[in-house]
Amino acid sequence: MHSTRLLRTGAILTTALAAAALAGCSSSDPLATPDEEEPSTGAIVVGSQAYYSNETIAEIYAQALEDAGLEVERQFNIGQRDAYMPQLESGEITLFPEYTGNLLQYFDDATTARAADDVYAELQHALPDGLTALEQASASDQDSYTVTRAFADEHDLTSIADLADIADPLTLGGPPELAERPYGPDGLASVYGIDVEFSATGDTTVEDLLAGTIDVANVFTADPRIQTDDLVVLDDPESLILASNVVPIADADRADELAPVIDAVSEKLTPESLVALNVESQVDEESPADIAAAWLADNGLTG
Repeated sequence: MHSTRLLRTGAILTTALAAAALAGCSSSDPLATPDEEEPSTGAIVVGSQAYYSNETIAEIYAQALEDAGLEVERQFNIGQRDAYMPQLESGEITLFPEYTGNLLQYFDDATTARAADDVYAELQHALPDGLTALEQASASDQDSYTVTRAFADEHDLTSIADLADIADPLTLGGPPELAERPYGPDGLASVYGIDVEFSATGDTTVEDLLAGTIDVANVFTADPRIQTDDLVVLDDPESLILASNVVPIADADRADELAPVIDAVSEKLTPESLVALNVESQVDEESPADIAAAWLADNGLTG
């Protein structure tokens, strides 16, 4: 009798321990199937390059997420893609502001996409598993052909194509390597039928443009001097230049959680607003935190 009771007690204890072990290994959701995974939790880690414009955008993302009640950690000034991309792919970083064209070429250097929507579509397919591109902004940080306001008004210029209507010889200025780039003088001739002389202006490109020693300048679209010197970025209807729009790259497991907040930021981030943000950073010397807070409030994105 005594031995029978001991055997029965031992069997009950063994069954209870086994059930507890199974419960510890199972999903916290009793209705979840074995193939279902729990959603990712914990702080959202926002990263940035070691570049003032990129850090400002990252700070905007971070503050917008915090205003939405989410926990955020900042990991800024990481460096270039070879440094931060492994951290994105591993999930150490949850969200990162990137640039569509440059990032697409990082993953697919043979791409022929140039227009903004084509580049964005190809990027979504080129990204590694585990990463996703949220909505791109209209703001970009890419090469452009830019002229002074006076030159644009004098010749009624709005796009690169309009340069073909100018009878006088044109001089294009930019870094020395522009001479060999596909969107350089040869690209202008083949795509737009515009012949130019080329002047390797290097670091003095904008100064030479303002001085009138060149007519057209190769300037990045987010350069603060576009605002401070009242320059005109010419549209590129034939997509000669690779589009490189600001795009948030997110951990795919948390994309649905981030998208409502970050897509709203991208919708408001225009080319003009990005230049203005960079003026506040480089000319007014305001901090990224102050710049981001004011921008979010001005655009109705924080309470």
